[in-house]
Amino acid sequence: MVYQDERCAAFMDIQPINKGHMLVVPNLHASSLAELNAEDGEQIFRVAQRLAVVLRTGVVKCEGINLFLADGAAAGQDIFHVHLHVFPRYRGDGFGLTLPLTYSDKPARAVLDDMAKEIKERLEISSS
Repeated sequence: MVYQDERCAAFMDIQPINKGHMLVVPNLHASSLAELNAEDGEQIFRVAQRLAVVLRTGVVKCEGINLFLADGAAAGQDIFHVHLHVFPRYRGDGFGLTLPLTYSDKPARAVLDDMAKEIKERLEISSS
Protein backbone atom coordinates (compact mmCIF):
# COMPACT_ATOMS: atom_id res chain seq x y z
CA MET A 1 0.00 0.00 0.00
CA VAL A 2 1.45 3.38 -0.96
CA TYR A 3 -1.54 5.63 -0.24
CA GLN A 4 -4.93 5.46 1.44
CA ASP A 5 -7.61 7.98 2.38
CA GLU A 6 -11.37 7.90 2.97
CA ARG A 7 -12.12 7.64 -0.78
CA CYS A 8 -9.37 5.56 -2.37
CA ALA A 9 -6.23 3.49 -2.03
CA ALA A 10 -3.11 3.05 -4.15
CA PHE A 11 -0.84 0.04 -4.18
CA MET A 12 1.81 -1.71 -6.25
CA ASP A 13 0.57 -3.89 -9.11
CA ILE A 14 1.51 -7.55 -8.52
CA GLN A 15 2.19 -8.02 -12.24
CA PRO A 16 3.81 -4.72 -13.23
CA ILE A 17 4.26 -3.51 -16.80
CA ASN A 18 7.33 -1.58 -15.61
CA LYS A 19 8.98 -1.00 -12.23
CA GLY A 20 6.75 1.35 -10.22
CA HIS A 21 3.41 0.32 -11.84
CA MET A 22 0.59 1.07 -9.37
CA LEU A 23 -3.18 0.82 -9.16
CA VAL A 24 -5.46 3.46 -7.66
CA VAL A 25 -8.89 2.14 -6.63
CA PRO A 26 -11.96 3.60 -4.96
CA ASN A 27 -12.68 2.19 -1.51
CA LEU A 28 -16.39 1.82 -2.28
CA HIS A 29 -17.17 -0.86 -4.84
CA ALA A 30 -18.02 0.30 -8.34
CA SER A 31 -17.72 -2.19 -11.18
CA SER A 32 -17.88 0.50 -13.88
CA LEU A 33 -17.49 4.24 -14.37
CA ALA A 34 -21.29 4.55 -14.53
CA GLU A 35 -21.45 3.20 -10.95
CA LEU A 36 -18.53 5.27 -9.64
CA ASN A 37 -19.32 8.11 -7.26
CA ALA A 38 -18.13 11.37 -8.90
CA GLU A 39 -16.11 12.44 -5.86
CA ASP A 40 -14.36 9.06 -5.76
CA GLY A 41 -13.60 9.37 -9.48
CA GLU A 42 -12.10 12.81 -8.95
CA GLN A 43 -9.98 11.54 -6.06
CA ILE A 44 -8.52 8.54 -7.90
CA PHE A 45 -7.29 10.88 -10.66
CA ARG A 46 -5.91 13.41 -8.14
CA VAL A 47 -3.99 10.63 -6.41
CA ALA A 48 -2.76 9.18 -9.72
CA GLN A 49 -1.43 12.60 -10.71
CA ARG A 50 0.48 12.90 -7.42
CA LEU A 51 1.90 9.40 -7.85
CA ALA A 52 2.99 10.22 -11.40
CA VAL A 53 4.93 13.24 -10.15
CA VAL A 54 6.67 11.12 -7.49
CA LEU A 55 7.60 8.44 -10.05
CA ARG A 56 8.99 10.93 -12.58
CA THR A 57 10.96 13.00 -10.12
CA GLY A 58 12.63 10.47 -7.94
CA VAL A 59 11.57 6.88 -7.48
CA VAL A 60 12.06 5.43 -10.98
CA LYS A 61 12.83 8.60 -12.97
CA CYS A 62 10.75 7.35 -15.88
CA GLU A 63 10.49 9.25 -19.16
CA GLY A 64 6.70 9.32 -19.18
CA ILE A 65 3.53 8.11 -17.50
CA ASN A 66 0.38 6.47 -18.83
CA LEU A 67 -2.85 6.50 -16.87
CA PHE A 68 -5.12 3.68 -18.02
CA LEU A 69 -8.62 2.72 -16.97
CA ALA A 70 -10.54 -0.02 -18.78
CA ASP A 71 -14.32 0.31 -18.43
CA GLY A 72 -16.07 -2.89 -19.51
CA ALA A 73 -14.95 -6.21 -20.95
CA ALA A 74 -14.76 -4.83 -24.50
CA ALA A 75 -12.24 -2.26 -23.22
CA GLY A 76 -10.10 -4.97 -21.61
CA GLN A 77 -11.43 -4.79 -18.06
CA ASP A 78 -10.93 -8.16 -16.39
CA ILE A 79 -11.33 -7.16 -12.74
CA PHE A 80 -14.75 -5.63 -12.28
CA HIS A 81 -13.88 -3.03 -9.67
CA VAL A 82 -12.86 0.34 -11.11
CA HIS A 83 -9.08 0.69 -11.03
CA LEU A 84 -6.76 3.26 -12.56
CA HIS A 85 -3.32 2.05 -13.64
CA VAL A 86 -0.31 4.35 -13.28
CA PHE A 87 2.33 3.03 -15.72
CA PRO A 88 5.87 4.44 -15.64
CA ARG A 89 7.08 4.54 -19.26
CA TYR A 90 10.43 4.45 -21.04
CA ARG A 91 11.34 4.66 -24.71
CA GLY A 92 11.49 1.14 -26.11
CA ASP A 93 9.85 -0.52 -23.09
CA GLY A 94 7.71 -2.71 -25.36
CA PHE A 95 4.37 -1.60 -23.97
CA GLY A 96 1.94 0.21 -26.22
CA LEU A 97 -1.50 0.69 -27.59
CA THR A 98 -2.28 -1.03 -30.88
CA LEU A 99 -4.44 1.14 -33.12
CA PRO A 100 -6.87 -0.38 -35.64
CA LEU A 101 -6.06 -0.27 -39.35
CA THR A 102 -8.94 2.18 -39.82
CA TYR A 103 -7.35 4.72 -37.45
CA SER A 104 -6.11 6.87 -40.33
CA ASP A 105 -9.65 7.10 -41.80
CA LYS A 106 -10.88 10.46 -40.50
CA PRO A 107 -14.64 10.97 -40.22
CA ALA A 108 -16.32 13.90 -41.94
CA ARG A 109 -16.53 17.09 -39.87
CA ALA A 110 -20.36 16.86 -39.99
CA VAL A 111 -20.24 13.40 -38.37
CA LEU A 112 -18.09 14.74 -35.53
CA ASP A 113 -20.30 17.82 -35.13
CA ASP A 114 -23.48 15.70 -34.99
CA MET A 115 -21.99 13.38 -32.38
CA ALA A 116 -20.73 16.34 -30.33
CA LYS A 117 -24.20 17.89 -30.42
CA GLU A 118 -25.85 14.66 -29.22
CA ILE A 119 -23.30 14.18 -26.43
CA LYS A 120 -23.74 17.80 -25.31
CA GLU A 121 -27.53 17.40 -25.23
CA ARG A 122 -27.31 14.19 -23.18
CA LEU A 123 -24.88 15.82 -20.77
CA GLU A 124 -27.31 18.70 -20.25
CA ILE A 125 -30.19 16.27 -19.65
CA SER A 126 -28.16 14.15 -17.20
CA SER A 127 -27.11 17.20 -15.18
CA SER A 128 -30.70 18.48 -14.79
